[in-house]
Amino acid sequence: MNKPNIIYILADDMGYGDVSRNNEKCPFSTQNLDEMCDKGMRFTDAHASSAVCTPSRYSILTGRYNWRSTLKSYVLGGFSEPLISKNRRTVADFLHNEGYRTSCIGKWHIGMSFFKNSDFKEEPDFGACQGIDYTKPIANGPISCGFDYYYGISGSLDMPPYAYIENDGFTAIPDHETSGNGKKFWRKGPTAPGFVHEEVLDHLTDKVINEIESNKDIPFFIYFAMPSPHTPILPAPRFQGKSGTNEYGDFILHCDDVVGRINSSLGNSGLLDNTIVIFTSDNGCSPMADFAELKARGHNPSYVFRGTKSDIYEGGHRIPLIVQWPEVIRPASKSDATICLSDLLATVADIEGFSLPDDAGEDSVSNLPLWKEEATQVRQDIVHQSIDGSLSIRKGDWKLEMCPGSGGWSYPSPGKDDTSKMPSFQLYDLKNDIGETTNVIEDHMDVFVKLKAILKKRVLEGRSTPGKPQPNEGDVIWDTVRWMEDF
Repeated sequence: MNKPNIIYILADDMGYGDVSRNNEKCPFSTQNLDEMCDKGMRFTDAHASSAVCTPSRYSILTGRYNWRSTLKSYVLGGFSEPLISKNRRTVADFLHNEGYRTSCIGKWHIGMSFFKNSDFKEEPDFGACQGIDYTKPIANGPISCGFDYYYGISGSLDMPPYAYIENDGFTAIPDHETSGNGKKFWRKGPTAPGFVHEEVLDHLTDKVINEIESNKDIPFFIYFAMPSPHTPILPAPRFQGKSGTNEYGDFILHCDDVVGRINSSLGNSGLLDNTIVIFTSDNGCSPMADFAELKARGHNPSYVFRGTKSDIYEGGHRIPLIVQWPEVIRPASKSDATICLSDLLATVADIEGFSLPDDAGEDSVSNLPLWKEEATQVRQDIVHQSIDGSLSIRKGDWKLEMCPGSGGWSYPSPGKDDTSKMPSFQLYDLKNDIGETTNVIEDHMDVFVKLKAILKKRVLEGRSTPGKPQPNEGDVIWDTVRWMEDF
């Protein structure tokens, strides 16, 4: 069999329940994603490594838990320096060495080095920054991380600068400012001529299709990081009002259409059977979608799970994941295995038959046995992180959360809600309490002690897979976390 092409489609802030095949109560139909489920494998227990975007993207490309990097909480901005260190190898690096054409299209949001003048300073809340020379080359971006080609934006579509980057340079120099409000929110900032927020999703999709059609005769890897359905929520006119919910539901239908366009291009190019298409999301749905409004119209993006984007709860990091590979994966198959987005690197290594060195993919486990239905589980455990840096560990049906609240924006939110009288840690039996409603830690101290010890081991050894222990980067993760101390 020839080397399979690989297309990794990463939605931005799409909830598990936004794919209609995952959610029997979904009031709209994601026809193209459902068709992927019919042709491939649907995962019901897939997780981002973090409940927010920058760290999840780091884990996808490096196969390493994001909290091992220098970023211990929160996210980067559109002007931030790179998070991936220069000696860190990515999925793109390895596939490039295997003869693949590697392309990154869309939202990067893992940092890159712009040419900064002496008056540069990074503004709070990801605001517009002065002191950037947009005429100079960009360093330490996707091209430095193993990609042969890049076209996209530096951060989220609500973070300036609003200008396309191709390879290592801006395609046009910002010459005016724009901003948006409400569900169409984006921060006021420098905008390049021809950059129209409402057109970005389809424009980037055109670039993906061009990559497919231009590289029919060589194996390719396309990492397509969509900027949607993250804010600004901007469904094209042809989708407005079609979901029966609100603008967010309409935008989900727009995202679904993008998936259909990509699969149609593969079919028209004769590449569908030998192309692995992975669709997933970087974290759960954002509250910007207006959960109250959606609920009133019969929709919950988090499905039956507690919480939203940012949270340690399942709604923060349990995400849709569908894999389509007609030559290998049985149609309409389903897996309940617990998997992590960090697993991509080990999976492609297994497919291509190369070994990972000790200092790469430290938290990556091959999912290929699941795709082939040769196994029902491949992971011993999985570690999650919320936006404030709180960790949790899941092993089997047990989930231990090392914080008293959500660790994010949902109630009880750190710094907003009073958690002083709440237990310091939370333990949930997901088999009997998928909604994480009842903290059973006092009744299962033996489970707490066991899981805490495993989590401490995962942190200290710098890896969660077999191999030589590796160093973590930056300040130690447990500086502000009491659980590392015996008590």
